[in-house]
Amino acid sequence: MKNRLEQLKASALSALTEVIEPQHLQDLRVKYLGKKGELTEILRGMGALSAEERPVIGQVANDVRGAIEEVIERLQDKFQQEETAKRLQAETIDVTLPGKPMARGAVHPLQKVITEIEDIFVGMGYRVAEGPEVESDYFNFEALNLPKNHPARDMQDSFYVTDEILMRTQTSPVQVRTMQAMNGEPIKIICPGKVYRRDDDDATHSFQFYQIEGLVIDKNIRMSDLKGTLLQFAQQMFGKDMQILLRPSFFPFTEPSAEVDVTCVHCGGQGCRICKHTGWLEILGSGMVHPEVLRMGGYDPEEYSGFAFGMGADRIAMLKYGIDDIRHLYTNDLRFLQQFGRM
Repeated sequence: MKNRLEQLKASALSALTEVIEPQHLQDLRVKYLGKKGELTEILRGMGALSAEERPVIGQVANDVRGAIEEVIERLQDKFQQEETAKRLQAETIDVTLPGKPMARGAVHPLQKVITEIEDIFVGMGYRVAEGPEVESDYFNFEALNLPKNHPARDMQDSFYVTDEILMRTQTSPVQVRTMQAMNGEPIKIICPGKVYRRDDDDATHSFQFYQIEGLVIDKNIRMSDLKGTLLQFAQQMFGKDMQILLRPSFFPFTEPSAEVDVTCVHCGGQGCRICKHTGWLEILGSGMVHPEVLRMGGYDPEEYSGFAFGMGADRIAMLKYGIDDIRHLYTNDLRFLQQFGRM
């Protein structure tokens, strides 16, 4: 049996010297070392050996297996290296070729304006507050001095989910929620977010738009504080030469109330077609917080006062960038949006 093993070793090593491709190598492995290979076939006869011969033949068999496997592994490494070299050659990347240009993105003009407004008011000591877009009738209307059947509700045609749940028509509910959560402490917040009203889409209206409201509550807050705040905002947003004009108005949740105009950004106040030759453009509504709203928010109107304001971010963006149609802000026309990548 020892001679048969030595002959097997010599035959296998001789055959391996003629291997030229991986499949041939695999065939020889199976032939000599497989479960039905020649080495296994020889070893089946070990049962006929004496107890003294078995260890000796077993050692010889291990040596033969080891010698054959060593050559096979060496050849496998060689074939693998050759295959790697071929792939590297075939898949060579020419690093001198110019790369494919990547399209450069830009912040959406509406988001640019919202971020800029937030930065302006945060710089004045305000914090940003948020709330749900699906709101209760109580927070959206009743807590803002708009009880059931109040005629001012007709000013806002709303999307109702149920009789008591609706898509918020303003971000004012965030103010009410903040008032109730602060338990009589001073407040200085802005509330940016999406709001919804049943408007027909046209150049200046949309059923969904962005609103940013502000609220300040403390002792001894006056109308002059509101005017100074809005003048500071207008000058930081549109330029240091901007002026504001407060016109008496009506809002159920503020008293007194005022519409706020800014110097026309197109003509600098000289009068043009855009401002209807008045020199002014309306940008927001404002006023002193109504005593009843203070009371429902948990504040004593005899001790505390406050002011509030609200603006459409879409409107501000249109004025700032000279956009003549609000639909440009949400129709995702790349020809329009790509202009802002250079700003």
